[in-house]
Amino acid sequence: MTLNIVFIGLSVTSSWGNGHATTYRALIAALARQGHRVTFLERDVPWYREHRDLADPADWTVELYETLPDLPSRYAALVRDAHLVVVGSYVPDGLAIADWVTATAQGVTAFYDIDTPVTLAGLDRGLPYLSAAMIPRLDLYLSFSGGPIPASIERDYGSPMARELYCSADLDLYRPQHCPPRWSLGYLGTYSDDRQPLLDDLLIAPAKALTEDSFIVAGAQYPASIRWPGNVERIEHLPPRAHAEFYAAQRFTLNVTRSDMRALGYSPSVRLFEAAACGVPVISDTWPGIETLFKPDSEILIASDPRDVIGMLREMSDDQRLTIGDRARRRILAEHTPDHRARQLAAYYAEAAARRRQAPRRPAAEPAEGADSYAIRAAE
Repeated sequence: MTLNIVFIGLSVTSSWGNGHATTYRALIAALARQGHRVTFLERDVPWYREHRDLADPADWTVELYETLPDLPSRYAALVRDAHLVVVGSYVPDGLAIADWVTATAQGVTAFYDIDTPVTLAGLDRGLPYLSAAMIPRLDLYLSFSGGPIPASIERDYGSPMARELYCSADLDLYRPQHCPPRWSLGYLGTYSDDRQPLLDDLLIAPAKALTEDSFIVAGAQYPASIRWPGNVERIEHLPPRAHAEFYAAQRFTLNVTRSDMRALGYSPSVRLFEAAACGVPVISDTWPGIETLFKPDSEILIASDPRDVIGMLREMSDDQRLTIGDRARRRILAEHTPDHRARQLAAYYAEAAARRRQAPRRPAAEPAEGADSYAIRAAE
């Protein structure tokens, strides 16, 4: 069945300061290859407008809107008639948008949480893009976190259907490159204050100990107050088209995880899939469920402190490290490609649509506190 799918997401046009863009691009391109029609609606905001790095897609559509009332005035028919409408996490005014989508769409409605651990940790405090009251109104909750997490979302928040939808890597962009390594260890990721202590332990401390080696950190929003060792190179922003060459120029690449994601577990970042797809050996912090994605010591290396990293950099032969990188890439190709994710999403849609046919649709609830739904409903 050819599906008409609408995404309303944080950003697909700019990867600056967020991992959502490459996740959406890989998934949507795969959906288009499989014959589905996809439209992505994105708020036009200055910080992404200034850093756009998406070429005009040939097989799917991007629409930019400026204000919340633009959605009902310009896209009501599109949302109403779509088979599947997906609202993403961290979307500006996301709660009001979800309220409007659940009241307007005649097809399946879904929430794609690319930040599940952060969302679950913040629901009780209040979030601008989702509330606990909204979750039962959505037919499908697509979770960045797998393992036991989707079942807990159904149990604890009343989701009619929650399923994992991990990130993936665009294999046209993320593939092995043949170039000599320039750096012993590198890291690619936006600054996060709860992730920085791990970066200090697993990259900065080894760099201070191995003064003859070269290291690199690429990513936006790092405070000027950070004092980088002299052998740590910095790149402010690296567009996706440059990621594969960046990874290939490292003997090892580092994966470090935000505190909410470590605590919840089963929450692999998109960078983990992308680096593995390039065949570069990954050194990662540990968290529950990592072994369900990659086999430790065979497909991924686990480090708990600077001594672990220093030992790997000093002692592992090139043959060993390249074998680990190749095994990780094989795991990606077998289980974690965008085509895998697109087929998962289509199957989830079919399951959710069947559930809706079997049970009456829930009546729309009153707008959740903080949803500012009047702003969007007034434009209808």
